[in-house]
Amino acid sequence: MKLKVAPSFLSADFAHIEKEAKRCEKAKADALHLDIMDGHFVPNLTMGPQIVAAINRSTDLFLDVHLMIYNPFEYIEKFIEAGADLITFHFEATEDIEYTLEYIRKANCKAGLSINPETDVSFIFPYLDKCDLILLMGVKPGFGGQAFIEPTLDKIKLLRDECNSRHIYEGGIVEKNEAKQRNLNPFDIQVDGGVNFEVAQKCVMAGANFLVSGTYLFEQKNMADGIKKLKSL
Repeated sequence: MKLKVAPSFLSADFAHIEKEAKRCEKAKADALHLDIMDGHFVPNLTMGPQIVAAINRSTDLFLDVHLMIYNPFEYIEKFIEAGADLITFHFEATEDIEYTLEYIRKANCKAGLSINPETDVSFIFPYLDKCDLILLMGVKPGFGGQAFIEPTLDKIKLLRDECNSRHIYEGGIVEKNEAKQRNLNPFDIQVDGGVNFEVAQKCVMAGANFLVSGTYLFEQKNMADGIKKLKSL
């Protein structure tokens, strides 16, 4: 299973956006994880489409845009225009989940769905074949530097078991033999929040294949070493 790693740009030095984006690119990150907060869905404010566009001009990395905002549908076009390659929104933030997923995909952008730590993972099972990624929050969203919530590991395992039982891979629902013949990657289960090396080990063992890490990676003297260490799991 190929493991993907994305530095969470929330931990970057925003006074040097281009330098920080290039640092992540040079370190061989698979993506940049960009947290968009509105001060309502979570008690914090971060970046908007203009900052995402500035980051996009600074790097060729895949831009993984995580909307922690209410009414995400209203902002999809703006973030796609800004350069988003993947837009993930929260199950708890809208009632138009299926329509929003479809709209993102029709705009030639990958679509992800996220849940907060207190949300039952089974609530998102009906949407697994309608999105490209599920993001499980390992902390309460809104702030960096929090400790990982251990019951998240049970959610990862349940989610991976559900994907396996329904033969859901990177490209959607595919029979197991066909998936092997086409060498398809597993469905992306992403974990964000409190991910250091020790937590990453547990997440990968539980079934995660896409790790988001902010404080741990940005505090590395050489980020490339941190990413390489995570990818070795």
